[in-house]
Order: sequence, then structure tokens, then C-alpha cells
Amino acid sequence: MFALADCNNFFASCERVFRPDLQGKPVIVLSNNDGCAVARSNEAKALGIKMGDPYFKIKHIVEKHGVAVFSGNMDLYGDMSQRVRWVLEEYAPAVEVYSIDEAFLDLRGISNIDFDAYAKEISARCWKMTSIPVSVGISPTKTLAKIASKLCKQYPKLRGGCYMHRPQDIEKVLRKFPIEDVWGIGRRSAAKLHERHIKTAYDFTQLPESAVLGIMGITGVRTWKELRGIPCIEFEDGFEAKQSICVSRSFSSEIYDLKELQEQIANFASSMAEKLRKQHSVTSEMAVFAYTNRFKENLPQTHSSSLVSFASPTAEQRTIVTSAVQATRELFRNGYGYKKAGVIATSIIDQSEMMHSLFEDTEAIEREHKITSALDSINRLYGDGAIKLAIQGSGRIKNSSERQSPHYTTRWNDIPKVSIK
Repeated sequence: MFALADCNNFFASCERVFRPDLQGKPVIVLSNNDGCAVARSNEAKALGIKMGDPYFKIKHIVEKHGVAVFSGNMDLYGDMSQRVRWVLEEYAPAVEVYSIDEAFLDLRGISNIDFDAYAKEISARCWKMTSIPVSVGISPTKTLAKIASKLCKQYPKLRGGCYMHRPQDIEKVLRKFPIEDVWGIGRRSAAKLHERHIKTAYDFTQLPESAVLGIMGITGVRTWKELRGIPCIEFEDGFEAKQSICVSRSFSSEIYDLKELQEQIANFASSMAEKLRKQHSVTSEMAVFAYTNRFKENLPQTHSSSLVSFASPTAEQRTIVTSAVQATRELFRNGYGYKKAGVIATSIIDQSEMMHSLFEDTEAIEREHKITSALDSINRLYGDGAIKLAIQGSGRIKNSSERQSPHYTTRWNDIPKVSIK
């Protein structure tokens, strides 16, 4: 058996943990620069607010119904996600983190227990320890477990846990489950299936395997088999390093100054280098890009990029940041207002696989490694951003986050204070 633990309306739920006055009230969380809604409580959904709705289009709904609006607070959400994961690890020998708000549990080998009660117990435990509502679905395959977890959200009487295993129950659910909502079936595949009058997950399971292969390839066959109760998607409890890392942002207003743009890209490069080190990887190529606001057609437009190649693969802070700053100088054009920029690391390999050249300056490489290690140690001890390179300036990204809640669990100054009288 497999379980899928899905945090309900996760970002909005995180905001409610420290704002109990918002329970039962509409809450939304906005994207980068407070552009559009990326998370909605059930109450906000009931008002007609859709995922991705631009804020300016729903502002009248927000004001009319007193919707609580928050800027994204990824530090808080990431920390709360980890707290939920700690609870899940108590209930399974292996946990696969699928996203910030979802995780699979490998229950193979666990027997002689009431899985329905087990699912409800996991959900209740998560709520008790984190105040995050979590829907737990248990089924013979990962795809069916995902469907079971969605049933918990639709039917409160399930009390956060659903064990879906009997063939007749699975068939009943699949007959009503829209094909486009099945995990692993994208928009294009769903459109192709709709053309063939395949509207539900059950309709899909009734296709011959050869037909599925012709329409969706081997990936579609795996999903088809999973819906038929045959496990085909591997459980990945180990950490898989990313093959490319991108750090980018849209700015709250256009940047016309080279120094200001370099400062922003330096911060992106610093974050990217840190991500590389966390997965024990190095990169031999980095792309730096910046482009203007394509929605302002009356202004000069450009989409500039520069590719940086490193003589030796690296994840060192100063090496990567300095190279990114130099690349920014090369792509920058006066008179253009840059609205978005970023850096992308490619050609990533594990640091243990790195080959050294006979002609490289080993002393310089060792010096950079010591400097980077010192920076990382200080930031671990005193908090992210405690020490940084001068070119990073304040270390802040130029974006709008006027409605951001305090970092309750990740900053000492933001820890809630309780007064007992």
C-alpha cells in the first residue's frame, strides 16, 4: 500500500496557524510581486476566486467580503512543510517528498492494521502537532492514493483519511473522476482523450493497452496500469539532485541602472550557488538573463542573455557571483527597463565526479573553497544573509511583498510573544 499526504490549501493554512482569528474566513496568498492568487482557502474559492486570478481583477471581491490577503512567505511555508514531514516520518519506513505540500508514504510491508483508521490517525496527528489540515489517502498504487486523498477534501465525513482498496469502491470513484484531474495526465493528453470521448478515469481504464500506448506512450501506460491497481511508478525515498537550477524573479518596477541590476543578479547567483552546495553538486555552465516588460509595448524591448563557462566545475560563492556580475555588465543595455532577470545553472554533476585539470591553480581553488565554507558556517550559525558579498547590497530582491506575514518560525524577532496576566 501507498499513502499520499496532501496539505489542504497549504499556503493559506500556514497563515492561519498563527492567525486563529482567520479560521472560517476567506484567505488568499499572492504570487511574486503580489500579482495573482496562488493559494485560496475554501471560503475564498466559494467566492469565485480562481487559481491564478490577477489581484487587480479580484480586488472588488476582496474588499466586499473582507478577504484576508497575504504576500507569499516561502520561509514560513518551507519550515511548516518540514514540520509536517517530521510527523509523517513517524508513520512510514520511507517518505518521498513530492512537493512542498505533498508527500508519499511507503506502507509496503506494513500489515495487520486498519488502514482506514491509520489514515485518519496520521491526519489527526499532523493537525495536533502543526495545526495544518492534511488529507491522507491510502491505496494499492500512488496514483490511486492521490485520488483517495482528494476524496478527503470533498467529503469532510472521512475525517482526513480515506482507505480505497476494494475493486467495487475504486470503480465507483473512477466512474465519476474527471480524466483531466488524474495525476500524470496533462492538458494535451486530456484533450486527446476527450476527442475519443474518454471523460473519466474509468473510461481510460477500459481502453486497450495498445491504444493507450499509441495516444500517450509508455508514461500513459504506467498511469493506466496504476489506475487498474498495478503499481508501476517507483517510490523514490532518496534525494535526487536537480539537473538544472534556476533562480529568477520579476521586479516590482523596471530597473534602468546597471549597478542595481548587478546587485539583484548577484543575489540570484548567490542563492543558486547555495542550492548547488546543498545537493553536493557543481556546475560548469551558467546562463544569466534579463528582459524588459513585454506588456509595455510602447517601451524599448530586449531579451538579453549571456552564457558563462567555468574552466573547472564549481559551486564556490565568489566564483559564481563574480561571473554572474560580469555577465550582467555584458548584456546590459542603457535606456532599457529590465522587469525580470535570473540565473540558470546547467551541466550539473556530483562534486565527487569532478575532474581536475593539470593546469588549474589549485591554491586559488582551495582558497575559494575555504572562503565559501566560512560564509556557509557563519550563515548557518547566525541565519541566512548574516554575511554576504558586498556586491549583493542589502541582499533583498526588488519585489513587492507589502502583505507578507512575520517569519514566525524562522526569525528570532518574529517569534510570537505571549503575555500571561
